[in-house]
Amino acid sequence: MRAVVILFPGSNRDGDVARALRQASGAAPTILRHDETALPAGTDLVVLPGGFSYGDYLRCGAIAARAPVMAAVRAHVARGGLALGICNGFQILCEAGLLPGLLMRNVDMRFVCRMQHVRVENAATAFSRQYARGQALEFAIAHGEGNYVADADALARLEGEGRVGFRYCDAAGVVGGAANPNGSSRDIAGIYNEGFNVLGLMPHPENLIDPLVGGIDGRALFASLAAA
Repeated sequence: MRAVVILFPGSNRDGDVARALRQASGAAPTILRHDETALPAGTDLVVLPGGFSYGDYLRCGAIAARAPVMAAVRAHVARGGLALGICNGFQILCEAGLLPGLLMRNVDMRFVCRMQHVRVENAATAFSRQYARGQALEFAIAHGEGNYVADADALARLEGEGRVGFRYCDAAGVVGGAANPNGSSRDIAGIYNEGFNVLGLMPHPENLIDPLVGGIDGRALFASLAAA
């Protein structure tokens, strides 16, 4: 798997993502700056990591979505290439128009940093085939703007087309109520594009790949990508 991690000013999870990709595939990804205009030849996967790109000025991800490298990311996706946006990367994908909706301020207006369970809603994609549908996972979250919103038509399409990838839940896999950490519409934690080659995910699977630091529930996502 030839993976590229895009480094924006303010990214801070690029090293974590690189480690997860290297563990899954045995190959170190290329770290590519935001001001590059082309991806390396043969790129299979592009990852937009978490952090605070451009200091989260304007809206989270709004400036990064207009960085020079994003034209190459759009072209990569249009060719059917895989793209993964985690946390701030999810925000960037939405701001770039590669995913519908937006990530807004958490409903309680507070930054949340904790472990969080999510439920696998679709286990038939390049990102999720090594999970089981309905499986409850424990990832990490760290965000102030994770409240996913979209209009009624967009939400209906996401639901009807199986494009909700993950939902917030409790340890038993039950969604709703206190299990939702940010007020996200329909408890959505992650969504796919129409081609299922782009995933935006608010929680951080890259931080749960080693039992020494809390668990390995994130491993299967990167292993799924390597196998794909």
